[in-house]
Amino acid sequence: MTASLNITSAVTDTALLDLPWHLPLELWPDDSIASLPKGISRHLVRFVHMSDFVVAVKETTEEMARREYDMLRTLQRLDIPCVEPVAVITGRVSADGEELLPVLVTRHLRFSLPYRALYSQTLRPDTATRLVDALALLLVRLHIIGFFWGDVSLSNTLFRRDAGAFAAYLGDAETGQLYEGGLSNGQRENDLEIARVNIAGELLDLEAGGRLDESVDAIETSNGIIESYRSLWRELTGWESFDRSERWRINQRVERLNALGFDIEELAITTDGASTEVRIRPKVVDAGHHTRRLIRLTGIDAGENQARRLLNDLDAYAASTYPGREMDEEEVAHEWLARVFEPVVRAIPKDLRGKLETPEMFHQLLEHRWYLSQNEARSIPLAEALSSYIDTVLRHRRDEATVIAPPTETLSLPPLETSEIEIVEGDDEPTGSWRDKV
Repeated sequence: MTASLNITSAVTDTALLDLPWHLPLELWPDDSIASLPKGISRHLVRFVHMSDFVVAVKETTEEMARREYDMLRTLQRLDIPCVEPVAVITGRVSADGEELLPVLVTRHLRFSLPYRALYSQTLRPDTATRLVDALALLLVRLHIIGFFWGDVSLSNTLFRRDAGAFAAYLGDAETGQLYEGGLSNGQRENDLEIARVNIAGELLDLEAGGRLDESVDAIETSNGIIESYRSLWRELTGWESFDRSERWRINQRVERLNALGFDIEELAITTDGASTEVRIRPKVVDAGHHTRRLIRLTGIDAGENQARRLLNDLDAYAASTYPGREMDEEEVAHEWLARVFEPVVRAIPKDLRGKLETPEMFHQLLEHRWYLSQNEARSIPLAEALSSYIDTVLRHRRDEATVIAPPTETLSLPPLETSEIEIVEGDDEPTGSWRDKV
């Protein structure tokens, strides 16, 4: 490191100073590098250990690094799912005085994977479709706030499992532009066409490498982003017209938007004095309806579909524990957390906790229990399902946590053996409501 090194950072972590900035990124020592799957990039990108987490370091120009850093911080403030900017490093000089490229440092998104790493063998039809649908939802959210991506692709997106679906996160904002007045239809269509062409190319590349299921049509799947996007866009922004006697349709529209995970700030309703027609258009503020409700009630931070699934289980617990009684929602949530969710979490062996995020494990446990109940034609107790899930499913998964540093010392209760679990259950009968996908 030389005196000319300049660090612009969003975090106060002195570990930034310990990284070998005097070396070209391609020459960084192996003990600094984290072996994690990564997508395709036009720039050299390497994953690096820093303190107790992992960062992605990308060599680029100073102008592009600062622009992307600022853009990612803006998107974070707007609550858009994206990677977290950590720092811009400029003024790098090698030991022999050679100027080195500036870098952008972003925090690696835990439990996320590039699309190529989601399946080590072949990308199956349903997975390819779900990835495209997740990307379509991300693109809609970006367009609603006036963000033109300019390089929409699976490669520039990270995916996290979200209760049977996938949640998409923007992983590269290098070409993005935010317009205060919103996007024109032409700009939105341009982004859609870029997405369609890029996704087709990426899937054809997988096909050429024998990593795409032979039943998947790359072109048809890539075209699917157009249909998925347009359907979401109409639901979130479109006008709806109906007779004044059908005012119940206003509540129906709000419920559909909530089911998609969006909250409503206000509804613009116009009426024609000469007729009985009502036209409504919702003003959508943000996604995360179920996520925010779950955090408010329990403090659990989960993906939107995960939150929906956990809330379904919480509601089932309330209905079966207090049938016919109106109970305080927060009180019941605290009880469910202490008597159902936390005992399950404590029972997961420590060596298996890096396999998946905790909310995803809980969702998969409920799913596993449902299938066991169907197969055995009886209601399986949650503790029995947990033992089966740990032994037959969780132990055989690859780790999806990306922080490889040893765990810190914390004061906590020791994990329980599954035979020691006492879990107070809600509805013993399996339900299929959690299967609803966005």
